Amino acid sequence: MDAPYAIVDTLEPGIARVLAHNPSAFTFTGTQSYLIGEREVAIIDPGPDDPAHVDSLIGAIEGRRVAAILCTHTHRDHSPAAKPLAQATGAPVIGCAPLSLDSLGPRADAAFDRDYVPDRVLADGESIEIDDRRLVAVATPGHTSNHLCFGEERSGALFTGDHVMGWSTTVVVPPDGDMAAYMASLERLRQRSDRIYYPAHGPPVTNPRQYVRGLIGHRMQREKQIIRLVGERPRAIPDIVAMAYPGLDPRLIAAAGGSVLAHLLDLEKRGLVAHTGETWTATA
Repeated sequence: MDAPYAIVDTLEPGIARVLAHNPSAFTFTGTQSYLIGEREVAIIDPGPDDPAHVDSLIGAIEGRRVAAILCTHTHRDHSPAAKPLAQATGAPVIGCAPLSLDSLGPRADAAFDRDYVPDRVLADGESIEIDDRRLVAVATPGHTSNHLCFGEERSGALFTGDHVMGWSTTVVVPPDGDMAAYMASLERLRQRSDRIYYPAHGPPVTNPRQYVRGLIGHRMQREKQIIRLVGERPRAIPDIVAMAYPGLDPRLIAAAGGSVLAHLLDLEKRGLVAHTGETWTATA
């Protein structure tokens, strides 16, 4: 992919990004690490433990003090570089809680970072001060149970990690991914007044409320589609995926199955579907 890897891209005063060279069907062009501040900096989502990316971030720091290394969640394309960066800069690792979880089978998206050890976990609404800026943790479970966004009050920017991405919808894979929590977190963001989103993957979102309304609407339409499909006849998840995602990139089939399962588990809790073994049916 023709992407600006290892280049410091200044987005606005006091906010810059460095793109990691880890493109994939799930990361788009790669993980975007953000540097916040001017005289001192915080780094949000340091990315994978790729020595070239770590070196790029150290170069972008330009000798400034690193006040904090913040992680939105602990998928391995987001948090592993925190450890070598902390060793190189002496900065504390702050942000989401540690989480190490295996799916029932191989993961469709990134595995969890088992080596993530934060110096401080931020609860919802807690904040840190960086270079006369205030970064506030916004709990947004759903993609993972430990996911946080970070709001920067001076600029009105929200760093959304994987909760809202600029190029694709978010993968929600049980057992840790939870569709009801994800939808509630989207609704929470819809009620905020952030000026712009800076996601970990894809371009900035310049119309946050409209964009989030679209994400909510998309998930609601997918839910209705799944209810209709299992209402027609009992179906297993591969059958639902084949009907609901025609022409899907084969690399994304497992992820689509995970999201369908997340929808089905939510619908089951609400009494709208039931399953026997691997076959799902509508109850209404």
